[in-house]
Amino acid sequence: MASLEFWLSTLDMEERLWLPVNPEQISVKSSHGYEDVKVTQLGEYTVIGDPELKVYSFSSFFPRDYHPGYCEYEDLQAPWKTVELIEGWIAARRPIRLSITGAEIKKQVTIRSFQYSERAGSPGDVYYDLELKQYEEVQFRQIENTDHGAAVVVDRDVRPDSRVPPKAYVVIPGDTLWKISQRTLGKGDRWNEIYNLNRQTIGKNPNSIYPGQKLVIPS
Repeated sequence: MASLEFWLSTLDMEERLWLPVNPEQISVKSSHGYEDVKVTQLGEYTVIGDPELKVYSFSSFFPRDYHPGYCEYEDLQAPWKTVELIEGWIAARRPIRLSITGAEIKKQVTIRSFQYSERAGSPGDVYYDLELKQYEEVQFRQIENTDHGAAVVVDRDVRPDSRVPPKAYVVIPGDTLWKISQRTLGKGDRWNEIYNLNRQTIGKNPNSIYPGQKLVIPS
């Protein structure tokens, strides 16, 4: 088995997809905005702008049947059910999360392109091309007017979270690692820290937690 695991999930971790067959490669496009300006009698100059959001693209397939030579796990979902899941994420018009263990990639992304097809030589398998773009939440800042009428940005001090997370947690019905992370660490997207600390207890699939299971919470 490969050391990399490709995961797609909703931000609340309620819906997760572990890609059953690792893509042969992942392409990352990173660029800046540029503007070429022509100045009379001086010529053309390039103005370097801000960095643009990264684009991630890869291709693979959803197999109908398990094969130990290339499948990451045995409990495969029907390929067209997986297609429906991704199409549902697109229709929801919300960002999702891309996580690649072993490659230190964990990004909020939007699905920009999802193409899929069946091939004559592989009945039941669905081949796909997926393009994702980095997503950044819009942060609004408070503007106030000074006594002189000038507008200034007001930075409010944020009180740090003084809560001390518990050292251990017992799973209850309906729990997911995202919910446990939100409850104990204050941030749901730190679920992978809990998973990495309890990988031996949970196993290869972070979905496989059960009520009564005791997990260690990172400090």
